[in-house]
Amino acid sequence: MARYEHFEDLPVWQSAARLYNLVLDLFEKHSSLFSPGFRSQLDRAALSISNNIAEGFDRMTTGELISFVGYARGSASEVKSMILVVASRPTLRPTSVLLREIEQLAQSCIRQLSAWTTQIERGSVQGKRHLTGPQQSQRKVAVAARALRRQFLLSLTPLHPLYNTPEARLARGEPAE
Repeated sequence: MARYEHFEDLPVWQSAARLYNLVLDLFEKHSSLFSPGFRSQLDRAALSISNNIAEGFDRMTTGELISFVGYARGSASEVKSMILVVASRPTLRPTSVLLREIEQLAQSCIRQLSAWTTQIERGSVQGKRHLTGPQQSQRKVAVAARALRRQFLLSLTPLHPLYNTPEARLARGEPAE
C-alpha cells in the first residue's frame, strides 16, 4: 500500500515536494542500482516540479504563471517517463513499491497542474495582482462609489438625520458607537 494514498488531497506544491522526497528516499536506499546520469536527471526533474510551481506563483501575469505551471507539468511527465522506462528491470525489483509511489505521485501532479492551468485560463484574475478589464471597471466603479459616499457623509451638517449614524461617525474618524 502506498504511503500517500490520497495524493489529490494535497496542494500541488506539497505533492511535488513529497515526490522529490520519495526520489531522495529511493537514492538513499538504492543509489547503486541506478546510473549516475539517471540519478542526476531524475533528481533535477523531480526538484524542478516544486521549484517551477513556486516561481510561477510569484510571477506577475497569468501568462508567466501558466508557463511555469507548464514547465512543472513537463518535469512531472519527465519523472513519470523515467520511472516507467526502468520500472520493469529485474534488478530494480527491490525498489518496485517506491518506484510505483513516485510514478503515481508524478501522475497526480500532472493531473493537478493540468486542472490548475484550466482554472487559471478561465479565471477572472490575470496574474496574482491584475484583474481583467471587466473586473477592473467594476472595481473602479465600487471605489468611486465609496469615495463619493464618504465625501457625502463628511459634508453632512449636525442637523442632518444621517449625521450621527455609525457610518457618518466613522467617515469623520469618530468612534461608531
